[in-house]
Amino acid sequence: MEPAALEECDNTCNGSELEPESMALILPDREITDKMAEMFKALGDPTRVRLIYALSQQELCVHDLSSILDMGQSAVSHQLRYLRNLRIVKRRKEGKTVYYSLNDAHVEQIFLQTHEHIRHE
Repeated sequence: MEPAALEECDNTCNGSELEPESMALILPDREITDKMAEMFKALGDPTRVRLIYALSQQELCVHDLSSILDMGQSAVSHQLRYLRNLRIVKRRKEGKTVYYSLNDAHVEQIFLQTHEHIRHE
């Protein structure tokens, strides 16, 4: 197996016309990039992706989700809590039943764009 090639500019490269200081000024704050990374981490788990997909179709309760995903209700609740803490899903209580849905259109668009990108390949 060959060693990984280092991606470096050759000796004649003087860099781009952008100055690093200028680029640093337009980068998002560390807090924003940390939250973005956490969002993608949440999407990095197949179970959570399946949950999000189901919720992108309609609002569902834990019982429905556990049936759809063939998982225990406690495992589904654990994943929903994680997604709720990241503001990916929200809940609505009706009597004793709690219904879950995607938090907003942004979450749905991120998910649908990712899904479309994968299907496009």
